[in-house]
Amino acid sequence: MELWSLLWGGGGCSLLGPPSSAGRSVPAFKQLAQPRSWPAGAEQRRSQDFLGNQETAIMAGKPTLHYFDGRGRMEAIRWLLAAAGVEFEEKYIATPEDLDKLRNDGRLMFGQVPMVEIDGMELVQTRAILNYIASKHNLYGKDLKERALIDMYIEGMADLNEMIIIFPIHPPGEKEAKLALIKEKTTNRYFPAFEKVLKSHGQDYLVGNRLSRADIHLVELIYNAEELLPGVTASFPLLKALKTRISNLPNVKKFLQPGSQRKPPMNPKSLEQAKKIFRLP
Repeated sequence: MELWSLLWGGGGCSLLGPPSSAGRSVPAFKQLAQPRSWPAGAEQRRSQDFLGNQETAIMAGKPTLHYFDGRGRMEAIRWLLAAAGVEFEEKYIATPEDLDKLRNDGRLMFGQVPMVEIDGMELVQTRAILNYIASKHNLYGKDLKERALIDMYIEGMADLNEMIIIFPIHPPGEKEAKLALIKEKTTNRYFPAFEKVLKSHGQDYLVGNRLSRADIHLVELIYNAEELLPGVTASFPLLKALKTRISNLPNVKKFLQPGSQRKPPMNPKSLEQAKKIFRLP
């Protein structure tokens, strides 16, 4: 597996590439339950059990996040849950054996994390998880047109965020050039595009003049960019104002405080830990 997939696998794969690239087979899921036999005269109905352990999931309670103790693909999920005011728990994958157990128990549909237990489901694939949370908490627009705009903006953010997230894993000799590329894309392509959106309608939020996941993800991206490039928003007053506005929302403000469930940037120690957990060279 290429090292870059450690932090930003395609298609929402997170810290793991496709199962075949890992050189390990994914545990087969249980077969769908056979149709039930109903007593004579009873209404004829058939049902299918959830795959794997879904049938035993608990509907009530806080969402539980399964991931290693770092940002990666789970951080956007943490941001969105926090902004929605949803308390959540985390079960950290601390060893390769922890990951093996989730796989062997059939709890990871594609053998990959992040995985989130929520509302009786064990959801994998980052985009699916984010879409569900946003839809449930009215952060995904009021109609199809607004959702299309939100999706378009988020896909653009993902292009830049990918560059930022994988920056720590580049060899030292490549980092200067990679940082220069991030700065060029940030200041000449992505931030100007979002500044233009806000200027075009003069509203407080990106879509529909109401808070959506697009605003939350963009503010997360701004924080990530500023960690690498201090002062990068200096030429973008509307983005700075959006960051201040979202950061002062009570739920987000709490999430940004020290001691919250927000994770720090990846450092050499956390990178080595992740490589050990996922058995990467």
